[in-house]
Amino acid sequence: MGNTALVTGASSGIGAELARLHAAKGGNLVLVARREEVLNKL
Repeated sequence: MGNTALVTGASSGIGAELARLHAAKGGNLVLVARREEVLNKL
């Protein structure tokens, strides 16, 4: 992909899945979430 995505709600649900898919395609991510400990596990 080679582009950057800002994903809000990235610690769970649709946000987490979108982050995983984008990363798998080689994209850069900026992740935002309320639960830092869960976000760090991604």
